[in-house]
Amino acid sequence: MGQLAVRQSVSRPRTIRISFGESGDRARSPMSLLQIEPASSPAPRQPLVHLDALWLQVAGTVCNLRCTHCFVSCGPANHSHTLMSRDEVRAHVEDALALGVRELYFTGGEPFLHPEMSAIMDDCLPLLPCTVLTNGTLFTPGRLAALARASEGSRHSLELRVSLDGWKAEDHDRLRGEGTFERTLAGLVAADRAGLVPIVAVTHAIDEDTDALVGRYQELLRGVGIARPRLKLVPLFRLGREAMRARSYEEPETLIGLSDEALDPERLQCGHSRAVTTRGVYVCPLLVEEPRAHMGARLTDALGSFPLFHGACFTCHRTGMTCANH
Repeated sequence: MGQLAVRQSVSRPRTIRISFGESGDRARSPMSLLQIEPASSPAPRQPLVHLDALWLQVAGTVCNLRCTHCFVSCGPANHSHTLMSRDEVRAHVEDALALGVRELYFTGGEPFLHPEMSAIMDDCLPLLPCTVLTNGTLFTPGRLAALARASEGSRHSLELRVSLDGWKAEDHDRLRGEGTFERTLAGLVAADRAGLVPIVAVTHAIDEDTDALVGRYQELLRGVGIARPRLKLVPLFRLGREAMRARSYEEPETLIGLSDEALDPERLQCGHSRAVTTRGVYVCPLLVEEPRAHMGARLTDALGSFPLFHGACFTCHRTGMTCANH
């Protein structure tokens, strides 16, 4: 495909419909029918208002778990995005500092699989507030003690954001694997006792009663000794394995046809952040497996506006969701 055709595919998005046959076929073949239709109108464009947050996919798509709702389909054997080197992290952070970035997020995959994660924290925490997104199953006393020392010795905050997808073991384990609820809960308690006061990330359906959800999680966490539960609610995105587990985005779930003027440029996280992997820069951490979301090799290549063509953009716009802590 030539350069002109590539540009056209971004500026004139297309609706992709995925249909499955019988339920038995679904497990054998993820796509039994693929239809691509031209979009009736262009997608609105979101400007980068300011680079507030840089997301670094330090662990690539490598994870010790294989969660059935993972939006980038991470797992032990997924090397779609590889581990970032310490030098790669430094280079992207230096570029981000020059652009006025205010905080860093480290994700994957599972960041604590990275053999240089402690050294990366030593490099970055003196510069900016840092958050590590983790499943909480790889915490050891030594690792938590080192993180606590780093946090205490820095003027910047160090946050651990731990995913917990059910206040009952059967709900969490159904998504993340047998026995993971107890391991994650133990990791949360250990991190809290180390003085790190983790943030608990909870996925939920868009139409779910979040007040009731928060109450159940607070009761669970207080019951295991976490006095100040901190929760981050994250809507389910129909990407990766979640699209296979439930369904992919459907035609009405789109921002295509919405005018630029109808957007609040401050509302969406892609107006305030970018994500980097070993493949380069993406518009956001949700779309690192979407080729059309790749914006270049360096942050300076990714300062322009972006067409909100994806169903995930619809979810962000509808919920006001941001991947950031606040």
